[in-house]
Amino acid sequence: MSEQEVSSPRINELSWGRMAIDGVGTGKDFKLWPGGGRKWDWTETGTHHVPGIQPADVEELLANGSQAIVLTRGMLLRLHTCSQTMSFLETKGIDVYVAETKKAAQIYNDLVSRGEAVGGLFHSTC
Repeated sequence: MSEQEVSSPRINELSWGRMAIDGVGTGKDFKLWPGGGRKWDWTETGTHHVPGIQPADVEELLANGSQAIVLTRGMLLRLHTCSQTMSFLETKGIDVYVAETKKAAQIYNDLVSRGEAVGGLFHSTC
């Protein structure tokens, strides 16, 4: 595989309710991983702002080779992460970063620039 095929896609634009991801497209919420990503549909795992991001939400990121994961809190910090999710990632030895969405995008793009196998869950509203 070439480096292009395994690098994580960059976040090119971020504003309230809209993200543009290199090679993936535009939308509101995204799951990103080395080599690609897709729109994040919370209904697939029953995710809500509270209790937040579920272990099932991050499984796809791990299955696609993520060695570090960035989890967003939303623009207004309303999205939480279940303690079970953090425990699950810790047992897998995954570096986890949790931040407000704009800061999380900066962290993610920095990791991409350094060639890290990074994945992320991005929520571009509340």
